[in-house]
Amino acid sequence: MANTGNRYRGSITDYAGFDANQDAEALYTAMKGFGSDKEAILELITSRSNKQRQEICQSYKSLYGKDLIDDLKYELTGKFERLIVGLMRPLAYFDAKEIKDAISGIGTDEKCLIEILASRTNKQIHQLAEAYKDAYERNLEEDVIADTSGHFKKMLVVLLQGTREEDDVVSEDLVAQDVKDLYEAGELKWGTDEAQFIYILGNRSKQHLRLVFDEYLKTTGIPIEASIRGELSGDFEKLMLSVVKCIRSTPEYFAERLFKAMKGLGTRDNTLIRIMVSRSELDMLDIREVFRTKYEKSLYSMIKNDTSGEYKKALLKLCGGDDDAAGQFFPEAAKVAYQMWELSAVARVELKGTVRPTPDFDPEADAKALRKAMKGLGTDEDTIIDIVTHRSNDQRQQIRQTFKSHYGRDLMADLKSEISGNLAKLILGLMMPPAHYDAKQLKKAMEGAGTDEQALIEILATRNNQEIQAINEAYQEDYHKSLEDDLTSDTSGHLKRILVSLATGNRDEGPENSDQAREDAQVRLLEILLEIADTTSSGDKPSLETRFMSILCSRSYQHLRRVFQEFIKMTNHDVEHTIKKEMSGDVRDALVTIVQSVKNKPLFFADKLYKSMKGAGTDEKTLTRIMVSRSEIDLLNIRREFIEKYDKSLHHVIESDNSGDYLKALLALCGGED
Repeated sequence: MANTGNRYRGSITDYAGFDANQDAEALYTAMKGFGSDKEAILELITSRSNKQRQEICQSYKSLYGKDLIDDLKYELTGKFERLIVGLMRPLAYFDAKEIKDAISGIGTDEKCLIEILASRTNKQIHQLAEAYKDAYERNLEEDVIADTSGHFKKMLVVLLQGTREEDDVVSEDLVAQDVKDLYEAGELKWGTDEAQFIYILGNRSKQHLRLVFDEYLKTTGIPIEASIRGELSGDFEKLMLSVVKCIRSTPEYFAERLFKAMKGLGTRDNTLIRIMVSRSELDMLDIREVFRTKYEKSLYSMIKNDTSGEYKKALLKLCGGDDDAAGQFFPEAAKVAYQMWELSAVARVELKGTVRPTPDFDPEADAKALRKAMKGLGTDEDTIIDIVTHRSNDQRQQIRQTFKSHYGRDLMADLKSEISGNLAKLILGLMMPPAHYDAKQLKKAMEGAGTDEQALIEILATRNNQEIQAINEAYQEDYHKSLEDDLTSDTSGHLKRILVSLATGNRDEGPENSDQAREDAQVRLLEILLEIADTTSSGDKPSLETRFMSILCSRSYQHLRRVFQEFIKMTNHDVEHTIKKEMSGDVRDALVTIVQSVKNKPLFFADKLYKSMKGAGTDEKTLTRIMVSRSEIDLLNIRREFIEKYDKSLHHVIESDNSGDYLKALLALCGGED
């Protein structure tokens, strides 16, 4: 795979024809008189390297007997001032100032401490400690110790030593020993031996740890990140996850931090400034590449849409270019995508729902309590919510049966007449057997004017063979017609073929490469993808698409993971990126859903939930459908993916986006705050 090697990957380079005295004069002129020429200041400072800026500072002092940073602080204000002044400091002094700000005053900015200390090299850490002592006449380690506590403090102190091994020669025996020690310190232990995590993650070389993470996954079936989340907590957990991310790929870590700094309402300007300043002469080009792939937009375009004025202009200069213009897929990004598929192929993720069978279940007592909650004037919604959301689906079916036997009444009909709106849709959905619920959602998606293609795609592309077969039977039983017939008459073209193919529930379920035929299919799919990706090819696109779809709809998940990995190896393109580029409309959405589901199904649902609640208004239909259908399957995994990607918990987003009894029921299904 393409490798950037040791080439310079910063976006800011030395300015040709540099003259420190001339620049000092230009800056003096820009700040003279009434008001300052901000355009001239930003243009000059963002076009010079950090080394050149230090020379300008010296020339300024020699020529005018004044401190350039003090003058800039006096002339500029707000975020723009913070950015420009940050650029004028040597990197080690810039980091020192950020850390000083993070630990002085009331409260500590732990995120800033984590970001700097988890991502810097040994050399950068030593320079930072010296700069801190020089600038503030204080000891950095002592200040950090005084301001933090517990295991979080211990790990920060280890990182502050700047003694991570830098040897690229890795001992296989030591890798195996570290895997064993980490597993025994966490997953296999009652309680956690944090000291082992601190020692291994704080001292071993990057090369060594990458192999440890790979081996840990192969041996335990659990990604190291999942173990850290399960075993550690609070700031210590966040620090260890950041260390792991930086070991895996520092550019990806910063791409994620930048994305989170700008998405949603409001911009985290301090984070944005800190990263743009500190990485502009290190790895900004790599960060841009990963960003473009991971978030399907360029860093440049996101900064452009999220900031304004001179501040925006200066940030864009540091960014150094718009990758959307080229529409490329990059080597660094291909590497990240490849690792993603590797993780997806090897991980044995234990799926967990948030709703489990209640112990000491008594269907008679529940039936009685529900009858009482609906009898007489008014309805006791709290009791209904409490019982329905805390029983498994099997238990709810027993309650329905008992209710009928005791009272000669249909519990569903009674619930329908007592509750309404979104709450009714949620509670009644939970009371239906899963296959009948899915069948009803499919029926509704095809009823009336217009078809809800997104709901059809979501359900059919994410259910396994057994679930699809149960849905077909439930559909026939409830509506006296076949699901396939309805799909055929309600959709058309390629989308119809995809949905009908998925609705047969005939996907292979074996492992990858189980025989020669499977290998042939692998080659065939690669040929099709390559032809579709080859825009110069005059091949028949429609027939290619048909072959492509039949493979995507019929091969096993395990097999497809390996095929998609091979595709990256051969082309430096991710299959999802190719589909999005070459296809359009509902067909593209359906194929992307299949690929995302193969890659990481809980993450696919986390994305859908986030989109259902972001922006103005809530898409209650999607929110209800996912919360009902995943509550006993993988909602706990979805919650973990949600907080990992969006930096806020599913519980928190549901809470801030819904209200009343519907909110109570959703939070009960969500099953806790992360």
